[in-house]
Amino acid sequence: MNASTRLKGLLSDYDSEGHFCEMFGRRGLSHTRKIRDYLDGLNIAALRARARDAERELFNLGITFTVYTDRDAIDRILPFDVIPRILSSKDWKTIETGVKQRIAALNLFLYDIYHSEKILKDGVIPIELVKGNANYRPEMHGFDPPQGTYVHICGIDIVRDERGRFLVLEDNARTPSGVSYVIENRHLMMRAFPDLAEGVAIADVDDYGRQLAHALTTVAPPGVSQPTLALLSPGVYNSAYFEHVFLAREMGAPLVEGQDLVVEKDKVFMRTTTGLKPVHVIYRRLNDDFLDPGAFRPDSHLGVPGLFRAYRKGNVTLVNAVGTGVADDKAVYAYMPRIIRYYLDEEPILANVETNICREPEGLKRTLAHLDELVTKPVGESGGYGVVIGPRASKRDLAEVRAKLKKDPKNFISQPLVQLSVSPTLIGRRIEPRHVDLRPFALTGDSTWVLPGGLTRVALRRGSLVVNSSQGGGSKDTWVLV
Repeated sequence: MNASTRLKGLLSDYDSEGHFCEMFGRRGLSHTRKIRDYLDGLNIAALRARARDAERELFNLGITFTVYTDRDAIDRILPFDVIPRILSSKDWKTIETGVKQRIAALNLFLYDIYHSEKILKDGVIPIELVKGNANYRPEMHGFDPPQGTYVHICGIDIVRDERGRFLVLEDNARTPSGVSYVIENRHLMMRAFPDLAEGVAIADVDDYGRQLAHALTTVAPPGVSQPTLALLSPGVYNSAYFEHVFLAREMGAPLVEGQDLVVEKDKVFMRTTTGLKPVHVIYRRLNDDFLDPGAFRPDSHLGVPGLFRAYRKGNVTLVNAVGTGVADDKAVYAYMPRIIRYYLDEEPILANVETNICREPEGLKRTLAHLDELVTKPVGESGGYGVVIGPRASKRDLAEVRAKLKKDPKNFISQPLVQLSVSPTLIGRRIEPRHVDLRPFALTGDSTWVLPGGLTRVALRRGSLVVNSSQGGGSKDTWVLV
Protein backbone atom coordinates (compact mmCIF):
# COMPACT_ATOMS: atom_id res chain seq x y z
CA MET A 1 0.00 0.00 0.00
CA ASN A 2 1.31 3.46 -0.76
CA ALA A 3 0.24 6.86 0.47
CA SER A 4 -2.11 7.43 -2.45
CA THR A 5 -4.16 4.31 -1.63
CA ARG A 6 -7.65 5.36 -0.48
CA LEU A 7 -8.50 4.60 3.12
CA LYS A 8 -11.76 4.87 5.01
CA GLY A 9 -11.59 7.99 7.13
CA LEU A 10 -9.40 10.95 7.93
CA LEU A 11 -6.48 9.78 5.77
CA SER A 12 -8.62 8.75 2.80
CA ASP A 13 -7.65 11.77 0.71
CA TYR A 14 -4.00 11.83 1.70
CA ASP A 15 -1.55 11.50 -1.17
CA SER A 16 2.23 11.75 -0.79
CA GLU A 17 2.43 13.13 -4.35
CA GLY A 18 5.27 10.81 -5.31
CA HIS A 19 7.54 11.64 -2.37
CA PHE A 20 8.82 9.17 0.19
CA CYS A 21 6.36 9.37 3.09
CA GLU A 22 7.41 8.98 6.73
CA MET A 23 4.01 7.51 7.61
CA PHE A 24 3.49 5.24 4.61
CA GLY A 25 6.85 4.73 2.92
CA ARG A 26 6.24 3.57 -0.63
CA ARG A 27 4.59 0.20 -0.01
CA GLY A 28 3.26 0.70 3.50
CA LEU A 29 5.22 0.72 6.75
CA SER A 30 4.22 -1.91 9.28
CA HIS A 31 5.56 0.02 12.27
CA THR A 32 3.17 2.95 11.66
CA ARG A 33 0.02 0.87 11.12
CA LYS A 34 -1.41 1.33 14.62
CA ILE A 35 -0.97 5.11 14.48
CA ARG A 36 -2.45 5.24 10.99
CA ASP A 37 -5.49 3.23 12.07
CA TYR A 38 -6.02 5.50 15.06
CA LEU A 39 -5.76 8.71 13.00
CA ASP A 40 -8.00 7.27 10.36
CA GLY A 41 -10.68 6.81 13.02
CA LEU A 42 -10.71 10.51 13.95
CA ASN A 43 -12.75 13.17 12.24
CA ILE A 44 -11.23 16.44 11.11
CA ALA A 45 -13.15 18.52 13.65
CA ALA A 46 -11.73 16.50 16.57
CA LEU A 47 -8.20 16.72 15.18
CA ARG A 48 -8.49 20.48 14.67
CA ALA A 49 -9.85 20.96 18.19
CA ARG A 50 -6.85 19.16 19.68
CA ALA A 51 -4.51 21.18 17.45
CA ARG A 52 -6.05 24.42 18.72
CA ASP A 53 -5.64 23.27 22.31
CA ALA A 54 -1.96 22.53 21.68
CA GLU A 55 -1.39 25.93 20.05
CA ARG A 56 -3.10 27.69 22.96
CA GLU A 57 -0.85 25.85 25.38
CA LEU A 58 2.24 27.00 23.47
CA PHE A 59 1.13 30.59 23.94
CA ASN A 60 0.32 30.08 27.62
CA LEU A 61 3.66 28.43 28.35
CA GLY A 62 5.59 31.12 26.49
CA ILE A 63 7.31 28.60 24.21
CA THR A 64 8.52 31.10 21.63
CA PHE A 65 11.41 32.15 19.43
CA THR A 66 12.21 35.65 18.24
CA VAL A 67 12.10 36.76 14.61
CA TYR A 68 14.14 39.89 13.92
CA THR A 69 12.84 42.24 11.24
CA ASP A 70 14.28 45.54 10.03
CA ARG A 71 12.17 47.36 12.62
CA ASP A 72 11.08 44.97 15.32
CA ALA A 73 11.85 41.85 17.28
CA ILE A 74 8.72 39.69 17.26
CA ASP A 75 8.13 36.76 19.59
CA ARG A 76 6.30 33.88 17.90
CA ILE A 77 5.37 30.35 18.80
CA LEU A 78 6.95 27.66 16.69
CA PRO A 79 3.96 26.23 14.79
CA PHE A 80 3.30 22.70 16.02
CA ASP A 81 1.71 19.94 13.96
CA VAL A 82 -0.17 17.33 15.98
CA ILE A 83 0.51 14.38 13.65
CA PRO A 84 3.78 12.83 14.89
CA ARG A 85 6.69 11.74 12.74
CA ILE A 86 7.37 8.02 13.38
CA LEU A 87 10.78 6.33 13.20
CA SER A 88 11.24 2.57 13.44
CA SER A 89 13.82 1.16 15.85
CA LYS A 90 15.85 0.02 12.83
CA ASP A 91 15.87 3.48 11.26
CA TRP A 92 16.79 5.02 14.59
CA LYS A 93 19.71 2.62 15.03
CA THR A 94 21.10 3.78 11.69
CA ILE A 95 20.73 7.42 12.67
CA GLU A 96 22.15 6.95 16.17
CA THR A 97 25.24 5.02 15.09
CA GLY A 98 25.81 7.41 12.19
CA VAL A 99 25.62 10.45 14.46
CA LYS A 100 28.05 8.91 16.98
CA GLN A 101 30.49 8.08 14.18
CA ARG A 102 30.30 11.61 12.83
CA ILE A 103 30.86 13.27 16.21
CA ALA A 104 33.84 11.03 16.94
CA ALA A 105 35.37 12.13 13.63
CA LEU A 106 34.57 15.81 14.29
CA ASN A 107 36.33 15.75 17.67
CA LEU A 108 39.39 13.99 16.23
CA PHE A 109 39.47 16.50 13.37
CA LEU A 110 39.31 19.49 15.74
CA TYR A 111 42.01 18.06 18.01
CA ASP A 112 44.23 17.49 14.99
CA ILE A 113 43.88 20.95 13.41
CA TYR A 114 44.68 22.58 16.75
CA HIS A 115 47.67 20.27 17.39
CA SER A 116 49.79 18.35 14.86
CA GLU A 117 47.73 19.25 11.74
CA LYS A 118 48.30 15.83 10.16
CA ILE A 119 45.18 15.99 8.01
CA LEU A 120 46.39 19.28 6.53
CA LYS A 121 49.94 18.07 5.99
CA ASP A 122 48.63 14.93 4.28
CA GLY A 123 46.59 17.07 1.88
CA VAL A 124 43.25 15.54 2.78
CA ILE A 125 41.79 19.02 3.33
CA PRO A 126 43.20 22.26 1.90
CA ILE A 127 45.08 24.24 4.56
CA GLU A 128 43.39 27.47 3.48
CA LEU A 129 39.95 25.95 3.99
CA VAL A 130 40.76 25.49 7.67
CA LYS A 131 43.15 28.30 8.54
CA GLY A 132 41.34 30.79 6.34
CA ASN A 133 38.03 29.92 7.98
CA ALA A 134 36.45 32.76 9.95
CA ASN A 135 35.78 30.32 12.82
CA TYR A 136 39.34 29.00 13.07
CA ARG A 137 40.94 30.18 16.33
CA PRO A 138 44.76 30.08 16.29
CA GLU A 139 44.57 30.92 20.02
CA MET A 140 43.37 27.34 20.57
CA HIS A 141 46.51 25.77 19.13
CA GLY A 142 48.10 23.35 21.58
CA PHE A 143 45.20 23.50 24.05
CA ASP A 144 43.96 20.13 25.39
CA PRO A 145 40.27 20.21 26.33
CA PRO A 146 39.12 17.70 29.00
CA GLN A 147 38.42 14.26 27.49
CA GLY A 148 39.66 15.62 24.14
CA THR A 149 36.10 16.82 23.56
CA TYR A 150 35.47 19.97 21.54
CA VAL A 151 31.92 19.28 20.39
CA HIS A 152 30.00 18.48 23.57
CA ILE A 153 26.56 19.37 22.20
CA CYS A 154 25.81 18.73 18.55
CA GLY A 155 22.74 18.92 16.35
CA ILE A 156 23.16 17.18 13.00
CA ASP A 157 20.59 17.99 10.31
CA ILE A 158 19.45 14.85 8.50
CA VAL A 159 17.08 14.47 5.56
CA ARG A 160 15.57 11.46 3.85
CA ASP A 161 15.59 11.43 0.05
CA GLU A 162 13.12 10.06 -2.48
CA ARG A 163 14.66 6.57 -2.09
CA GLY A 164 14.25 6.62 1.68
CA ARG A 165 17.99 7.07 2.40
CA PHE A 166 19.12 9.18 5.35
CA LEU A 167 21.61 11.88 4.34
CA VAL A 168 23.40 14.51 6.42
CA LEU A 169 22.62 18.02 5.27
CA GLU A 170 24.56 20.01 7.86
CA ASP A 171 26.61 19.73 11.06
CA ASN A 172 25.79 22.15 13.87
CA ALA A 173 28.76 22.08 16.21
CA ARG A 174 28.80 25.57 17.68
CA THR A 175 25.64 26.38 19.64
CA PRO A 176 22.87 24.19 18.18
CA SER A 177 19.36 25.14 19.25
CA GLY A 178 15.97 23.47 19.24
CA VAL A 179 16.21 20.67 21.80
CA SER A 180 13.71 22.40 24.10
CA TYR A 181 11.07 21.97 21.39
CA VAL A 182 11.79 18.24 21.24
CA ILE A 183 10.89 17.85 24.91
CA GLU A 184 8.00 20.31 24.96
CA ASN A 185 6.54 18.79 21.78
CA ARG A 186 6.44 15.43 23.54
CA HIS A 187 4.67 16.92 26.54
CA LEU A 188 2.15 18.59 24.24
CA MET A 189 1.49 15.33 22.38
CA MET A 190 1.01 13.33 25.57
CA ARG A 191 -1.52 15.86 26.82
CA ALA A 192 -3.30 16.27 23.49
CA PHE A 193 -3.23 12.60 22.40
CA PRO A 194 -2.79 10.32 25.42
CA ASP A 195 -5.03 7.78 23.66
CA LEU A 196 -2.84 7.76 20.52
CA ALA A 197 0.18 6.70 22.58
CA GLU A 198 -1.66 3.89 24.38
CA GLY A 199 -0.05 0.55 23.63
CA VAL A 200 2.74 2.17 21.58
CA ALA A 201 6.27 1.81 22.98
CA ILE A 202 7.94 5.20 22.43
CA ALA A 203 11.49 6.08 23.50
CA ASP A 204 11.46 8.67 26.28
CA VAL A 205 13.00 12.15 25.81
CA ASP A 206 12.71 13.45 29.38
CA ASP A 207 16.20 12.27 30.33
CA TYR A 208 17.92 15.03 28.34
CA GLY A 209 18.47 17.42 31.26
CA ARG A 210 20.10 14.73 33.41
CA GLN A 211 22.24 13.51 30.52
CA LEU A 212 23.30 17.09 29.75
CA ALA A 213 24.36 17.73 33.34
CA HIS A 214 26.25 14.41 33.39
CA ALA A 215 28.10 15.17 30.14
CA LEU A 216 29.12 18.60 31.41
CA THR A 217 30.27 17.18 34.73
CA THR A 218 32.59 14.69 33.00
CA VAL A 219 34.48 17.52 31.25
CA ALA A 220 35.06 19.63 34.35
CA PRO A 221 38.65 20.78 35.00
CA PRO A 222 40.86 18.05 36.49
CA GLY A 223 40.74 17.76 40.26
CA VAL A 224 37.25 19.25 40.66
CA SER A 225 35.12 16.63 42.41
CA GLN A 226 31.80 18.51 42.54
CA PRO A 227 31.82 20.98 39.65
CA THR A 228 29.45 23.93 39.50
CA LEU A 229 27.71 24.28 36.13
CA ALA A 230 26.21 27.43 34.61
CA LEU A 231 24.47 28.34 31.36
CA LEU A 232 25.74 31.61 29.87
CA SER A 233 23.08 33.45 27.83
CA PRO A 234 23.28 36.68 25.82
CA GLY A 235 20.08 37.69 27.60
CA VAL A 236 16.37 38.05 27.19
CA TYR A 237 16.56 39.56 23.69
CA ASN A 238 18.22 36.51 22.17
CA SER A 239 15.98 34.57 19.77
CA ALA A 240 16.46 31.33 21.75
CA TYR A 241 16.12 32.78 25.26
CA PHE A 242 13.19 30.50 26.06
CA GLU A 243 15.48 27.55 25.42
CA HIS A 244 18.22 28.97 27.65
CA VAL A 245 15.77 29.21 30.56
CA PHE A 246 14.41 25.76 29.81
CA LEU A 247 17.82 24.04 29.65
CA ALA A 248 19.15 25.72 32.78
CA ARG A 249 16.09 24.45 34.64
CA GLU A 250 16.35 20.97 33.13
CA MET A 251 19.97 20.48 34.20
CA GLY A 252 19.56 22.24 37.56
CA ALA A 253 22.11 24.96 36.84
CA PRO A 254 21.95 28.76 37.19
CA LEU A 255 21.22 30.84 34.10
CA VAL A 256 23.73 33.70 33.96
CA GLU A 257 24.71 36.60 31.73
CA GLY A 258 28.19 38.03 31.29
CA GLN A 259 27.67 40.63 34.01
CA ASP A 260 26.95 37.83 36.52
CA LEU A 261 30.45 36.37 36.14
CA VAL A 262 33.85 37.69 37.12
CA VAL A 263 37.39 36.35 36.65
CA GLU A 264 39.83 36.63 39.54
CA LYS A 265 43.32 35.10 39.47
CA ASP A 266 42.38 33.26 36.26
CA LYS A 267 39.40 31.55 37.89
CA VAL A 268 35.73 32.17 37.15
CA PHE A 269 33.22 33.12 39.82
CA MET A 270 29.51 33.80 39.82
CA ARG A 271 28.10 36.74 41.77
CA THR A 272 25.48 35.58 44.28
CA THR A 273 23.67 37.17 47.21
CA THR A 274 26.10 35.40 49.54
CA GLY A 275 29.25 36.38 47.67
CA LEU A 276 31.34 34.88 44.87
CA LYS A 277 30.86 31.21 44.00
CA PRO A 278 33.30 29.25 41.77
CA VAL A 279 32.08 28.13 38.34
CA HIS A 280 33.82 25.19 36.69
CA VAL A 281 31.81 24.40 33.52
CA ILE A 282 30.01 26.96 31.36
CA TYR A 283 27.50 25.91 28.73
CA ARG A 284 27.74 29.01 26.64
CA ARG A 285 25.11 30.15 24.17
CA LEU A 286 27.37 32.96 22.93
CA ASN A 287 29.42 32.83 19.76
CA ASP A 288 33.21 32.91 20.14
CA ASP A 289 33.47 36.57 19.17
CA PHE A 290 31.42 37.76 22.13
CA LEU A 291 32.85 35.53 24.88
CA ASP A 292 35.67 37.73 26.11
CA PRO A 293 36.24 41.37 25.06
CA GLY A 294 39.87 41.02 26.07
CA ALA A 295 40.51 38.10 23.71
CA PHE A 296 38.10 38.61 20.81
CA ARG A 297 35.74 41.50 20.04
CA PRO A 298 36.62 44.41 22.34
CA ASP A 299 33.18 45.93 21.85
CA SER A 300 31.36 42.89 23.30
CA HIS A 301 29.20 43.70 26.32
CA LEU A 302 27.90 40.13 26.53
CA GLY A 303 31.01 38.26 27.55
CA VAL A 304 33.36 38.11 30.54
CA PRO A 305 36.76 39.83 30.59
CA GLY A 306 39.48 37.26 31.27
CA LEU A 307 37.26 34.26 30.52
CA PHE A 308 39.38 32.92 27.66
CA ARG A 309 42.55 33.20 29.72
CA ALA A 310 40.92 31.20 32.54
CA TYR A 311 39.83 28.66 29.93
CA ARG A 312 43.31 28.32 28.42
CA LYS A 313 44.76 27.76 31.90
CA GLY A 314 42.34 24.87 32.43
CA ASN A 315 40.41 26.46 35.31
CA VAL A 316 37.04 26.43 33.54
CA THR A 317 35.57 24.34 30.70
CA LEU A 318 33.63 26.04 27.92
CA VAL A 319 30.93 24.00 26.19
CA ASN A 320 31.20 23.85 23.21
CA ALA A 321 34.92 24.54 22.95
CA VAL A 322 36.19 27.73 21.35
CA GLY A 323 36.98 27.21 17.67
CA THR A 324 34.47 24.45 16.94
CA GLY A 325 32.85 26.55 14.22
CA VAL A 326 35.38 25.20 11.73
CA ALA A 327 33.67 21.81 12.04
CA ASP A 328 30.22 23.02 11.03
CA ASP A 329 31.37 25.13 8.12
CA LYS A 330 29.47 24.16 4.98
CA ALA A 331 32.66 23.85 2.93
CA VAL A 332 34.35 21.62 5.52
CA TYR A 333 31.11 19.58 5.56
CA ALA A 334 31.87 18.48 2.00
CA TYR A 335 35.03 16.77 3.26
CA MET A 336 33.33 14.88 6.11
CA PRO A 337 33.33 11.49 4.31
CA ARG A 338 37.10 11.85 3.85
CA ILE A 339 37.50 13.01 7.47
CA ILE A 340 35.65 9.92 8.73
CA ARG A 341 37.79 7.60 6.60
CA TYR A 342 41.00 9.39 7.63
CA TYR A 343 40.51 9.24 11.40
CA LEU A 344 38.30 6.18 11.87
CA ASP A 345 39.20 4.03 8.86
CA GLU A 346 35.47 3.47 8.33
CA GLU A 347 32.94 4.21 5.64
CA PRO A 348 30.38 6.86 6.63
CA ILE A 349 27.19 5.33 8.02
CA LEU A 350 25.29 8.47 7.04
CA ALA A 351 26.25 9.80 3.63
CA ASN A 352 26.56 13.48 2.75
CA VAL A 353 24.44 15.15 0.14
CA GLU A 354 26.70 15.43 -2.90
CA THR A 355 28.41 18.82 -2.65
CA ASN A 356 30.29 21.10 -5.05
CA ILE A 357 32.88 23.28 -3.30
CA CYS A 358 32.93 26.53 -5.24
CA ARG A 359 36.37 27.56 -3.95
CA GLU A 360 37.66 24.68 -6.09
CA PRO A 361 37.77 25.43 -9.86
CA GLU A 362 35.93 22.23 -10.82
CA GLY A 363 33.21 22.81 -8.21
CA LEU A 364 32.70 26.39 -9.37
CA LYS A 365 32.60 25.33 -13.02
CA ARG A 366 29.93 22.68 -12.31
CA THR A 367 27.89 25.11 -10.24
CA LEU A 368 27.89 27.88 -12.84
CA ALA A 369 27.06 25.41 -15.61
CA HIS A 370 24.08 23.95 -13.72
CA LEU A 371 22.97 26.89 -11.58
CA ASP A 372 19.31 26.42 -12.47
CA GLU A 373 19.44 22.76 -11.33
CA LEU A 374 21.33 23.13 -8.04
CA VAL A 375 20.79 24.54 -4.56
CA THR A 376 23.40 27.20 -3.88
CA LYS A 377 24.29 28.06 -0.27
CA PRO A 378 26.58 30.64 1.35
CA VAL A 379 28.92 28.79 3.72
CA GLY A 380 28.64 31.30 6.57
CA GLU A 381 24.87 31.63 6.82
CA SER A 382 22.34 29.64 8.85
CA GLY A 383 18.58 29.55 9.21
CA GLY A 384 18.02 29.08 5.47
CA TYR A 385 19.15 32.62 4.63
CA GLY A 386 20.89 33.19 1.32
CA VAL A 387 19.90 29.79 -0.09
CA VAL A 388 18.93 29.83 -3.78
CA ILE A 389 16.99 26.81 -5.04
CA GLY A 390 17.87 26.78 -8.73
CA PRO A 391 14.84 24.94 -10.18
CA ARG A 392 12.50 27.35 -8.37
CA ALA A 393 14.50 30.57 -8.67
CA SER A 394 13.66 33.49 -10.94
CA LYS A 395 16.04 34.60 -13.68
CA ARG A 396 16.85 37.63 -11.54
CA ASP A 397 17.72 35.45 -8.52
CA LEU A 398 19.95 33.25 -10.67
CA ALA A 399 21.71 36.27 -12.16
CA GLU A 400 22.35 37.70 -8.70
CA VAL A 401 23.79 34.47 -7.29
CA ARG A 402 25.90 33.98 -10.44
CA ALA A 403 27.46 37.41 -9.87
CA LYS A 404 28.12 36.60 -6.20
CA LEU A 405 29.71 33.27 -7.13
CA LYS A 406 32.09 34.90 -9.58
CA LYS A 407 32.99 37.64 -7.10
CA ASP A 408 33.51 35.41 -4.04
CA PRO A 409 33.39 31.70 -4.97
CA LYS A 410 34.94 30.52 -1.67
CA ASN A 411 31.82 31.70 0.15
CA PHE A 412 29.56 29.16 -1.60
CA ILE A 413 28.80 25.50 -2.06
CA SER A 414 26.13 23.91 -4.24
CA GLN A 415 24.18 20.68 -4.01
CA PRO A 416 21.61 18.82 -6.09
CA LEU A 417 18.01 19.43 -5.08
CA VAL A 418 17.06 16.63 -2.69
CA GLN A 419 13.38 15.75 -2.77
CA LEU A 420 12.91 15.62 0.99
CA SER A 421 10.59 13.05 2.46
CA VAL A 422 7.12 14.18 3.51
CA SER A 423 4.93 13.57 6.52
CA PRO A 424 1.13 13.88 6.85
CA THR A 425 0.41 17.36 8.25
CA LEU A 426 -2.79 19.10 9.32
CA ILE A 427 -3.32 22.03 6.96
CA GLY A 428 -6.64 23.79 7.46
CA ARG A 429 -9.31 21.10 7.17
CA ARG A 430 -7.15 18.61 5.28
CA ILE A 431 -4.23 16.24 5.85
CA GLU A 432 -1.57 17.10 3.30
CA PRO A 433 2.07 16.06 2.67
CA ARG A 434 4.72 18.50 3.86
CA HIS A 435 8.49 18.16 3.61
CA VAL A 436 10.43 17.41 6.82
CA ASP A 437 13.96 17.09 8.12
CA LEU A 438 15.37 15.86 11.43
CA ARG A 439 17.87 17.32 13.90
CA PRO A 440 19.01 14.68 16.43
CA PHE A 441 20.87 16.08 19.45
CA ALA A 442 23.96 14.37 20.83
CA LEU A 443 25.87 14.96 24.07
CA THR A 444 29.54 14.07 24.40
CA GLY A 445 31.62 14.06 27.58
CA ASP A 446 33.57 10.88 28.18
CA SER A 447 31.15 9.11 25.78
CA THR A 448 28.37 10.09 23.36
CA TRP A 449 24.62 9.81 24.02
CA VAL A 450 22.00 10.66 21.40
CA LEU A 451 18.53 11.86 22.43
CA PRO A 452 16.06 9.36 20.89
CA GLY A 453 14.28 11.17 18.08
CA GLY A 454 15.16 14.80 17.71
CA LEU A 455 13.56 17.91 16.26
CA THR A 456 11.46 17.21 13.20
CA ARG A 457 11.02 20.48 11.34
CA VAL A 458 8.27 20.76 8.77
CA ALA A 459 7.91 23.16 5.84
CA LEU A 460 4.32 24.32 6.26
CA ARG A 461 4.06 26.06 2.90
CA ARG A 462 2.94 23.74 0.13
CA GLY A 463 5.88 22.55 -1.96
CA SER A 464 8.44 24.42 0.15
CA LEU A 465 11.69 22.70 1.09
CA VAL A 466 12.69 25.35 3.66
CA VAL A 467 11.92 24.00 7.12
CA ASN A 468 13.63 26.68 9.22
CA SER A 469 11.43 28.36 11.83
CA SER A 470 12.70 31.78 10.77
CA GLN A 471 11.46 31.01 7.25
CA GLY A 472 7.95 29.89 8.16
CA GLY A 473 8.57 26.29 9.22
CA GLY A 474 7.03 24.41 12.14
CA SER A 475 7.77 21.26 14.11
CA LYS A 476 6.41 17.83 14.96
CA ASP A 477 6.89 15.38 17.80
CA THR A 478 9.31 12.63 16.73
CA TRP A 479 8.49 9.13 17.97
CA VAL A 480 11.18 6.46 18.03
CA LEU A 481 9.47 3.11 18.44
CA VAL A 482 11.15 0.60 20.74
